[in-house]
Amino acid sequence: MPARLKNAVALLASLGFYAWGGLHFLGLFLASVVVNFVLIRYMDATSQRSRKRVFLLLSIVLNVGMLFYFKYANFFLDNASAVRSYLGGPALTWEKVVLPIGISFFTFEKLTYTIDVYRGVNKPLKSFWDFLLYIMLFPKMIAGPIVRFHEIAGQLTDRSAFDTVDQKLAGLFRFGIGLAKKVLIANVLGEQADLIFKMNPATLSAPLAWLGAVAYTFQIYFDFSGYSDMAIGLGRMMGFQFPENFNNPYISRSITEFWQRWHITLGRWMRDYLYIPLGGNRVKPSRLYVNLWTVFILSGFWHGAAWNFIAWGAFHGLFLVLDRLFLLRLSRRLGSFSIVPTFLITVVGWVLFRSETLGGALAYAGRMFAGGTSSLPYFTPEFWTTLTLASGFAFLAALPTVERRALRVLAAEHLTLPRALALSITTAVLLILSVSYVLSSSFNPFIYFRF
Repeated sequence: MPARLKNAVALLASLGFYAWGGLHFLGLFLASVVVNFVLIRYMDATSQRSRKRVFLLLSIVLNVGMLFYFKYANFFLDNASAVRSYLGGPALTWEKVVLPIGISFFTFEKLTYTIDVYRGVNKPLKSFWDFLLYIMLFPKMIAGPIVRFHEIAGQLTDRSAFDTVDQKLAGLFRFGIGLAKKVLIANVLGEQADLIFKMNPATLSAPLAWLGAVAYTFQIYFDFSGYSDMAIGLGRMMGFQFPENFNNPYISRSITEFWQRWHITLGRWMRDYLYIPLGGNRVKPSRLYVNLWTVFILSGFWHGAAWNFIAWGAFHGLFLVLDRLFLLRLSRRLGSFSIVPTFLITVVGWVLFRSETLGGALAYAGRMFAGGTSSLPYFTPEFWTTLTLASGFAFLAALPTVERRALRVLAAEHLTLPRALALSITTAVLLILSVSYVLSSSFNPFIYFRF
């Protein structure tokens, strides 16, 4: 498309994409964007600090209020009903609130736009349609990465610097990598992980419980990072440069490093808009530990409206505090061997994340440490081969030269003709294999529906 029509086409595609899966919520979503745009324009126009703060608070209350209602109303009513029943009263009844697609991600992006403009990081967009495109841009809408306004503010009005053949080819290659991660690795492992997690925990042997947890550990990584790769690739094809969201997290030597490599854009958002406003590293140690724990409990609650997500956030917050107290010093002494305990801690944490309830998670984790051995049931060669490949891809980057080369391949900048041909052939093979799998399999879960 010619430059003057690129944003219009991208916006129409985004509206169509959202309507395809969430038509009932499209009107409400658009109305919230309109109100936010007007509030931020008024906020930018006034010179009085107190009035700016009023418009900022109105925008924050609107966005957080919508997120709270749609995502957490059922959670609080469920718990209120349980307490009422425990005290002898009748259980509450209500019409269950349906969760709009992508609400957690576009809420964070509306908040970052508002706060960045308030802080003077960027001037607000003049065009409402450009603002709507920033919020609705379909590659990143349902699974991230969380793109902060200042990261692509200039690209919303001028993407000519990135609108090249090399960028489009590199974007298509990155999309192929992400799709292959999702359907050729994550789905294969996820199908078996689901079967194991659906079993009664009391019937699980320790080896089978560990196998299910490890399979899910690789499933969620290749699934989530695959979505991010697809989003980054689609963005590059359209001239947008989205931030990286994953960087080989399972080679981390501490939980602190894990959160520098896992869901990077969420970690940065939490740091800049929660942790630093709470005082960051400038407070006394006891307050710092409380801040860390608070941020990660909120992070867990953001991922899902259930006690097991809150426990998952508290679990990671605990190890971040322990890192500050002594674990970082221990990991430095262990060197590369510290990858093993960090990975095992992460696996146990994913049990909290995957289970439907906190009680189910604790029962499952109990079987992992129950002791005893028994033979595993039959699993297909496809599962074992995929698990082996997933392990290799996840840990091979522990070799520094491999990680550097992998990052260069993914960046795919300054392509020569041989490299361009290699990328094209690799992309074609990955797309053919991935589409073939999608057409031949009925198992294709979207495991982030809860947030």
